[in-house]
Amino acid sequence: MPRTRKAKDTSIASDLAPEPALAQDKAVPFSKIAQVTSMLRRSEGATLAEMVATTGWLPHTTRAALTGLRKKGYKLDKHGREGVTVYSIAKAA
Repeated sequence: MPRTRKAKDTSIASDLAPEPALAQDKAVPFSKIAQVTSMLRRSEGATLAEMVATTGWLPHTTRAALTGLRKKGYKLDKHGREGVTVYSIAKAA
């Protein structure tokens, strides 16, 4: 006798699914990369520690995000402030 799959009972899953009206009421969160870009546009720039604290990413993930911004065409400047590297988006000439 061949094996057949039984149909899944979806009645319980449909009871747990959120209502579409509730899902539409929620605002779209500000993306983490947008937060980083905003921090880099500030006149004082942002340190790696500040970006890590804001996004919750690990330091190596934050550095990878900076590399991703460079690949997207952003020109990033690095300078020191009190012995800490500060990153910022370069001003257009």
